[in-house]
Amino acid sequence: MTPITEVEGHRVALSNLEKVIHPATGFTKGELLHYYATTADALLPHLHDRPVSFLRYPDGPDGQVFFAKNVPPGTPDWVTTAEVKRMEGPARMVLVQDLASLMWASNLVTEFHTPQWTAYSPDEADRLVFDLDPGTPATIVECCEVACWLRERLAADGIEAYAKTSGSKGLHLLAAVRGAPSERVTEYAKELAMEAEQAMPRRVVHRMTRSLRPGKVFVDWSQNAARKTTATPYTLRARPEPTVSAPVTWDEVEGCTSPGQLVFRAQDIAPRLQDYGDLLAPLLDPGTAHALP
Repeated sequence: MTPITEVEGHRVALSNLEKVIHPATGFTKGELLHYYATTADALLPHLHDRPVSFLRYPDGPDGQVFFAKNVPPGTPDWVTTAEVKRMEGPARMVLVQDLASLMWASNLVTEFHTPQWTAYSPDEADRLVFDLDPGTPATIVECCEVACWLRERLAADGIEAYAKTSGSKGLHLLAAVRGAPSERVTEYAKELAMEAEQAMPRRVVHRMTRSLRPGKVFVDWSQNAARKTTATPYTLRARPEPTVSAPVTWDEVEGCTSPGQLVFRAQDIAPRLQDYGDLLAPLLDPGTAHALP
């Protein structure tokens, strides 16, 4: 019988708690749910008002992995949803606004992916993101070098950048912006990616062409397009180990000399939150948002 838990006055079914989801460490679904419950205070503000794309991996990373963007069948009526414009027409998507909704969504076993705009202001981006993706044999170490260059370049335009691991092999840079549609943010991000390639031609590539990427860092500026989503801060990733897209300090970025230094797993996050708080909290303050030049 599926256990039923009451969360903030809502009944939430939590199933298959002993099922191993991340096979390399034997990390179970029960542990996954515990991770999200204990990280909710940091995670929920980054999900708030943003339509969620679920990258589901209910049988672990070696099973079927698939995106679910529309409201899943059987979604409780107390889960907030919103109509969102998509290229193929309007769709209804989930907004994870509270702990009960987070636990319901976590029971689906999913990565959380969100756009750079909110459901209530879809025509104005409030985030700028760079996805730094290393091409083998480059690693996150090289991503950190590129991130530091981009940080200084953004600062020259009055924009403060913050970093998090992708939870896979790369690094994400984020900044709060205001007053621009996604098209303009994408254009600006591409301009900076091209500048980075000109400044570090042996290190950076701004084009997606895979044959250009070995040994370099692909600065993916296209994640700013309105139709794109990026792994939400603190989401677990569909990997053999329960790795997390974890915020990091600039001291950690600048001091990274081996990839293992910036690998964070579920059990690492609570101590980091205790030590640092949410390193991405400034992104949630409208006062930090800066207009693009």
